[in-house]
Amino acid sequence: MKEKNDILKWLNRETSDEELLRLKETNNFKTLEKIAHYSAQIETPKVDIKEALAALKIKTQNSSKKGKFVQFNFKQLYKYAAAIVVLVATSYFLLFNNTSSFKTKFAQTKTFNLPDNSEVILNANSEISYAEKDWKTNRNLNLKGEAYFKVQKGKKFTVNTEIGQVTVLGTQFNVKKRANYFEVKTFEGLVSVTYKNKEVKLPRGTIFKVVNGVIDATNTFDVNEKSWLQKESNFKSIALRFVLAEIENQFEYTIETKDVDLDILYSGGFTHTDINIALQSITIPLQLSYKIDGKKITIYNYGK
Repeated sequence: MKEKNDILKWLNRETSDEELLRLKETNNFKTLEKIAHYSAQIETPKVDIKEALAALKIKTQNSSKKGKFVQFNFKQLYKYAAAIVVLVATSYFLLFNNTSSFKTKFAQTKTFNLPDNSEVILNANSEISYAEKDWKTNRNLNLKGEAYFKVQKGKKFTVNTEIGQVTVLGTQFNVKKRANYFEVKTFEGLVSVTYKNKEVKLPRGTIFKVVNGVIDATNTFDVNEKSWLQKESNFKSIALRFVLAEIENQFEYTIETKDVDLDILYSGGFTHTDINIALQSITIPLQLSYKIDGKKITIYNYGK
């Protein structure tokens, strides 16, 4: 009974320090925090208090003429009504809105574990979402951007992107989905990629790549080559436009070009630790130049 009173006081923000401490020691406190979080997002209807009181006064006067008038404790009634709204809304969020998501900003990476303890390393400007409640029976997630997966063995594990689908049982692989670019690399085990209703099997050291809707003929890569996991991006015969887009992701700069062929192929890489070294790694081999103005980079062809 004491716990119920503490909960009601907590919902009405009337708890003392001693009552709050006692409530935090119960098993239900995490659920109560979720209730507070979601109820805070509910927009309560706006009521004209003066107009409502005036209407109530007229009603009570009419009622008193006809017979006995029963007086209600409206303050207490409002409390119960508010509590009901909170409980109904919270029940919806807790029972049905069970999607979990992780998101990174530009120049940011994030490492986290899924409910089955599979590890995900999320690259810059990327997002992953999945249904946490159904994870035990449906290891299915959605990816925007790029992520490296270390999947625990178990039921089928599926990564969905707007371009293709990747399925494994337990392995290590990298999936990258950017604008007009889709790439899957297998570092361990066997990966199945579905693209336009066709399935491709990728053993260790093989790659599946689609650029501007065309499947790239390159089908192998060096599993020991440094990658974004070691703060370095590497490319093999990739159009310059995709390389510059990755610089934007890793450094949070905006890049403009002047008299530059963005379809020219680039092979090489750049470090994520120094913007000038990264730009030099790209512009020098392609005989280009650049200048930095605040968070804006201009790349130009100095021969024109």
